[in-house]
Amino acid sequence: MRKQRHDIENVSFCPMECTLDVMGGKWKSVILYRLLDGPKRFGELGRLLCNITQRTLTQQLRELEADGLVIRTVYPEVPPRVDYRLSALGLSLEPILTSLLEWGRAYLVAPPQASMKVQDGARL
Repeated sequence: MRKQRHDIENVSFCPMECTLDVMGGKWKSVILYRLLDGPKRFGELGRLLCNITQRTLTQQLRELEADGLVIRTVYPEVPPRVDYRLSALGLSLEPILTSLLEWGRAYLVAPPQASMKVQDGARL
């Protein structure tokens, strides 16, 4: 269950904790990254994000919308058309998301080796 950041007793004043709460988790950063290319419909996002369930995608999009990072637009058409795009606040994350992508690429190519062996909790 997501904590309510707007409850004054639960507000964290740690900027890192706040950032990770808003864009952390398995899917949020990936959703934000995919939306950097422009608006996407729900089904398109689902296809781009392999292995995400519809329920999880719906929940993550709602949270990103509530946090002001994503804008949901419903068009008055039949059948209804809905798309999602980054808000100005969401777009401000572009350099961060790009840096995360670059770090991930480098890590996948050459993951670091452990500097020390650990056996049964003791360094060898």
